[in-house]
Amino acid sequence: MLLDVREDDERAIAQIEPSLHIPMAQVEGRVAEIPRDKEVVVYCHHGGRSYAVAAYLEGEGYSPVTNLTGGIDDWARTVDPSMERY
Repeated sequence: MLLDVREDDERAIAQIEPSLHIPMAQVEGRVAEIPRDKEVVVYCHHGGRSYAVAAYLEGEGYSPVTNLTGGIDDWARTVDPSMERY
């Protein structure tokens, strides 16, 4: 399950679907929306925010949790070059 922790304006530019969108600042209050029975892959623009959210989720007992290294920017460069970059 992909978890997008970027802001709304970033998501409007590019997104990986299907994904659940919960901006980083809202994760703690909306953690119940994140399924515990699936692997969670967290992504942001470059990987910093998603790294922090992945660590938080692990601390909350989520497993497995992965940070998408390089974020959506790296995804656009290496996996989907048609995706708009910002």
